[in-house]
Amino acid sequence: MSFLADRLSRIKPSPTIAVTSKARALKAAGRDVIGLGAGEPDFDTPENIRAAGIRAIEGGQTRYTDVDGTPELKKAICAKFLRENGLTYTPDQVTVGVGGKQVLYNALMATLNAGDEVIIPAPYWVSYPDMVLLAEGTPVSVACPAENGFKLQPADLEAAITPKTKWLILNSPSNPTGAAYTADELKALGAVLLRHAHVYIMTDDMYEHLVYDDFKFTTIAQVVPELYDRTLTVNGVSKSYSMTGWRIGYAAGPKALIKAMGVIQSQSTSNPTSISQAAAVEALNGPQDFIKERAAVFQKRRDLVVSMLNQATGLHCPNPEGAFYVYPSCAGTIGKTAPTGKVIETDEDFASELLEAEGVAVVHGAAFGLSPFFRISYATSTDVLEEACTRIQRFCGSLK
Repeated sequence: MSFLADRLSRIKPSPTIAVTSKARALKAAGRDVIGLGAGEPDFDTPENIRAAGIRAIEGGQTRYTDVDGTPELKKAICAKFLRENGLTYTPDQVTVGVGGKQVLYNALMATLNAGDEVIIPAPYWVSYPDMVLLAEGTPVSVACPAENGFKLQPADLEAAITPKTKWLILNSPSNPTGAAYTADELKALGAVLLRHAHVYIMTDDMYEHLVYDDFKFTTIAQVVPELYDRTLTVNGVSKSYSMTGWRIGYAAGPKALIKAMGVIQSQSTSNPTSISQAAAVEALNGPQDFIKERAAVFQKRRDLVVSMLNQATGLHCPNPEGAFYVYPSCAGTIGKTAPTGKVIETDEDFASELLEAEGVAVVHGAAFGLSPFFRISYATSTDVLEEACTRIQRFCGSLK
């Protein structure tokens, strides 16, 4: 009899974290490795936000807080939703967790019974299916091919809904593709959801402010207000405010759901770090102008990476509307032979041989549920990206 729980057999470690860890290990061993796996801005947390964290420490804000967020932070979150999304929430409709990942996990743990289905458009963030499995639910992956802009189509959503469907998880702008839904596209999906009153919507808006080419971000409860009572709108400070290590995510939704999520959190982590919450208040209430400035930098990096990858033999890279990822197809490399003599049969083979030959670490597309693709994070300097893309071009050119 195994000492470990059966539930562990349902899931696997995060592939994106695994790639980043492998790249660090190779660097430590002396290899010249460029890691493009981590979904983490390379900018520092803005000074005013760091200063708020320091003030919190010096002011003695180092004790327990309310389990799912301080009143000050919940007030700031309500103000943010009203100001930026036109959504009105009260503090008892808001929860704060240890990063967006905990918020999503709490919601699934609080609502899923064995066999309940969760629709997840693919490509998806690697953690969605595994969190559903941990909560004894059934992930239902719906393929969203490149020719559809990697976006869920209303007919495909309709076909995926069954009496067992409890949630649709919608991530826009998307990790891993950068694809973002327009208001009209969200309305079309909303029209389907309005016909199925038993389905709730979990919308992951973590990359809300990282959009390009005059794309206008909207969220589904905003453009389909009839779904307001069935939507959990998830966000956080990690990406827009370069606060990944501070671990603050939040969500707003139906009071009963928020209360249940608080119960889960009370018996797991309890409150998020008091200092991080104080810094998050400053992030949401303080100056916001730097966000657009940083987004403009990311857009230039996107343009560079898309251009250089589309010059690589066998690759095709769509142009994303948001986030800081590209999701190029490596279909043109399948069946070719790498310098090691290995025949590339999958996108995982492509990523593995690229790392071996050129020291560039990317995440293979199968980890995100749609092959043959791979994900690159361009949240690093222009010089590093140019060198990485040059190496990728060289690798693709070396395939026979």
